Amino acid sequence: MDKVERLISIIMILLKKEVVSTKEFTQLFHVSKRTILRDMETLSLANIPIYSVHGVNGGYGIMEEYKVDKRLLNNSDLENILTALGGLEQILISEEVEMTIKKIEAMVSPLPLNRSIQLSFYNWEGRSEILETLKTCQESILKRRLVSFDYIDKNGIVTNRMVEPYELHFSEMSWYLKGFCLHRQGYRTFKLSRIDHFMMDERTFHTRGDWSEQKRESSYQPQLVAIKALISPSIKDQFIERYGRKCIDNYSSEFLLATIHVPQNTTGFQFLASFGTNLRIIEPRTYVEDFRNYLDKMMNQYNER
Repeated sequence: MDKVERLISIIMILLKKEVVSTKEFTQLFHVSKRTILRDMETLSLANIPIYSVHGVNGGYGIMEEYKVDKRLLNNSDLENILTALGGLEQILISEEVEMTIKKIEAMVSPLPLNRSIQLSFYNWEGRSEILETLKTCQESILKRRLVSFDYIDKNGIVTNRMVEPYELHFSEMSWYLKGFCLHRQGYRTFKLSRIDHFMMDERTFHTRGDWSEQKRESSYQPQLVAIKALISPSIKDQFIERYGRKCIDNYSSEFLLATIHVPQNTTGFQFLASFGTNLRIIEPRTYVEDFRNYLDKMMNQYNER
């Protein structure tokens, strides 16, 4: 942590606590007492109303008037920020996020034992395996450095890419890198789990003039087809989460009728097949036929030879 970050942290801690001892600060920031004394002098010179308290329970505090005037976020606001950061920490696993959480926690006193919202994500082993790639991606974006890697497409074809990295994007359960591919001479989105041998190059690049416009454009979406399917009540909640209650109608005592939009390709077929015998497509016929062919190919994988 550099001096500026430490000074900001000291202010936030003092905004919430009455008096904090020098010893507490030295243990928190792993610096000497002399360093803390210099920090307090710096804050005083910056017109931050720091005062010292002598004695056994002494330390440093900040004028109450300053707390009232400057603290724009109440405990509820800070708890909401902590909740959001807690979710981000689980998917990003970043030291910077962890440090930010500690800073915010220092402003919430006492820290609530039972927050009203808790976020949890799948603790898949593979998520931790892409951590190094994720960190290198972040570093290359900040330093404007080219990156190279082998990319494996959905058909298993491997191509070597040199990319200007611009943005990391987390969608549903996966991380993606958006950038300008020098190999394809165009903007592309790469799924991190399909990347191998990721390296940050020594060469730098300048942000392209049309990147801001590119960011505003909507991401590619496959053409969707409206289908009707009979579904078991046991998977009703999954359809509500993804498509909303309006997609479901009563059909019979055993089934519900779901009207949803899905791509008529392998991605759509894989999604529908994941519901097993709890789903049966009834319209349109063309989709039913294509889905049946997909299932036949799957079954052929298990036929005796």
